[in-house]
Amino acid sequence: MQTILFSREGVCCGEMQMVCLTDFEEYAKEHLSKATWDYYAAGADECCTRDDNLLAYKRIRLRPRILRDVSVSDTRTTVQGTEISFPVGIAPTAFHCLAWHEGEVATARATEALNTCYITSTYSTCSVEEIVAAAPNGYRWFQLYVYRDRKLSEQMVHRVEALGYKALVLTVDVPYTGKRRNDIRNQFKLPPHLKVKNFDGVFQETAGPEEYGIPANTLDPSISWKDVYWLQSITRLPIIIKGILTKEDAELAVEHGVQGIIVSNHGGRQLDGGPASIDALPEIVDTVQGRIEVYVDGGIRTGSDVLKALALGAKCVFIGRPAVWGLAYKGEEGVRDVLQILNDEFRLSMALSGCRNVAEINRNLIQFSKL
Repeated sequence: MQTILFSREGVCCGEMQMVCLTDFEEYAKEHLSKATWDYYAAGADECCTRDDNLLAYKRIRLRPRILRDVSVSDTRTTVQGTEISFPVGIAPTAFHCLAWHEGEVATARATEALNTCYITSTYSTCSVEEIVAAAPNGYRWFQLYVYRDRKLSEQMVHRVEALGYKALVLTVDVPYTGKRRNDIRNQFKLPPHLKVKNFDGVFQETAGPEEYGIPANTLDPSISWKDVYWLQSITRLPIIIKGILTKEDAELAVEHGVQGIIVSNHGGRQLDGGPASIDALPEIVDTVQGRIEVYVDGGIRTGSDVLKALALGAKCVFIGRPAVWGLAYKGEEGVRDVLQILNDEFRLSMALSGCRNVAEINRNLIQFSKL
């Protein structure tokens, strides 16, 4: 986790040690092109929700317990019945090849090495087949959009099911794409050598408008709860809904027989002015009452953030931008470093709070500050 720094004359002037996730963020901002950095960093409109995702964690205080014999600790947990080494997975993020030439293949190897969950994005710059070939023993879910052409979605479902993906993550907060100002200013487009690999050859070459690597208006804004039933009719995989922020929708998700919820505001990239995902988590956990698993993404930057999310009832958290920063730093090794730092920080925060394993983490650990 060290980078050798050189002055302009090429003289070595020491090593930068990567100590926390912010170090990777700073490295990525310095080394990625402006358009690529802006794409990953983007929030919708004024970025209030994006920024609040981080600030919300800082408003939460922990109530540590002492003298609990934390000489041995265990960070393992399960998601959908499968054991993972610690409760942090990789959220679906697009276009990893923009950050590192191997792209999603490197991400898949890193998550396989650390034995955690990788949610592969539909908008990957490597195909689902390439990802499985690179990390055959990795534990993976696939993130799905519903398209106007249902056959497109159906074919993807059957492809990933045959490849051994273990769940479908249906993203429900993008009937239309949020307004990301810098992407508009930069006229963001994938460079010619990259494409959305899962749709290679699917769309005819057209001169029509393109949106994030595929023809505009491909997503279906008419998506509704009945599409959850449709999805259940074409697959036996567990269905996890990503993008729920209210107790009302959490109840509907349970009633529609899904297996999990990811509390998410899409990294603040869709509706600006909605709640921080960690602020929405408690009401959803209280509504679900253990009937299905609840996860959260958005704003996790430290091991104590992970601890806070679990104390508020999340079974696991998922990180998006930090994984991309790890890629930008050193590909597979960088993503491993980011995950390992979070694992180490989480283990330390657990111990300092008096928790020996994830089963001992509960809401008694949380004190909301008055600020």
